[in-house]
Amino acid sequence: MEKEQVVEWDGVHNYQAQNYMKIMKVSDLAFFYHTGKEKAILGIVEVFKEYYHVNDPKFGLVNVKFLKPLNNQVTLNNIKQNPLLKNMAILKQPRLSIAPVSEIEWNEIISMSDV
Repeated sequence: MEKEQVVEWDGVHNYQAQNYMKIMKVSDLAFFYHTGKEKAILGIVEVFKEYYHVNDPKFGLVNVKFLKPLNNQVTLNNIKQNPLLKNMAILKQPRLSIAPVSEIEWNEIISMSDV
């Protein structure tokens, strides 16, 4: 994803993740979490367009703008090893691709990425 590029955050078919998308507001910040072979937080995105439907009334999407990559990716293993992050939603419900992040969790991940 390139800086300032706006993309559709679609393909989310988990109902809990959809509910989290519905409460996103323009200018909210989020982590870009890669769910491929090595799961890791790679960057920061900003909500550009709030939840809407295209074709399927059951599942919607939001548009996000890529702001910047993290200085160092924060892997799922890094998150699991950090006691301050033990209650993160992605650890409690690992199948979710979208989950809330507390201010403490956000700050800790930013700190971890700057090491």
